[in-house]
Amino acid sequence: MDVFQAIKERRSIRSYKPTPVSEEALRTVLEAARWAPSWANNQCWRFVVVRHPEIKERLVQTLGQGNRAIPAIQAAPILIVACARLGRSGYRDGVLVTDKGDWFMFDLGLAMQNLTLAAHALGLGTVHVGRFDAKKAAEVLGVPEGVVVVEMMPLGHPDEAPAPRPRRELEKMVSYDRYDTGSTEA
Repeated sequence: MDVFQAIKERRSIRSYKPTPVSEEALRTVLEAARWAPSWANNQCWRFVVVRHPEIKERLVQTLGQGNRAIPAIQAAPILIVACARLGRSGYRDGVLVTDKGDWFMFDLGLAMQNLTLAAHALGLGTVHVGRFDAKKAAEVLGVPEGVVVVEMMPLGHPDEAPAPRPRRELEKMVSYDRYDTGSTEA
């Protein structure tokens, strides 16, 4: 699949078939994440692949009632929990050198986008899940100090085909040479 096709056709999937994901497909999407760019090539990300239903259910308890991701996590055969090592991204020789703070969210976002596009290219579905108690999720998974849980991502064979959602026109989000409040939304 062409990368532009994958970008345009990828959708957030919240309904999954019980069909298992092959080890080869899992490795392929994790490899795609591994090859993402990162600050000074530090690759601060760590991934926990969760298959065990009991562990997935304990992680569901960190989401809170009404979270639309609950059925997705329960149904998908795999849940990938993305973690980041702190104090690496945005640092040079142990000193923070960006005014944006620790850069781990950006680096992890790049890795997870690679993963979602690779999954889509393989006919698999994903959805980014960020509304949960990260500290409780870290406890469930035994994540060590200095590492944070950032995202959960169900992975499986889609049992739905959502329609594309509208996008703003390019002219409403791009200005040239200076920020133009007249043609863009603030």
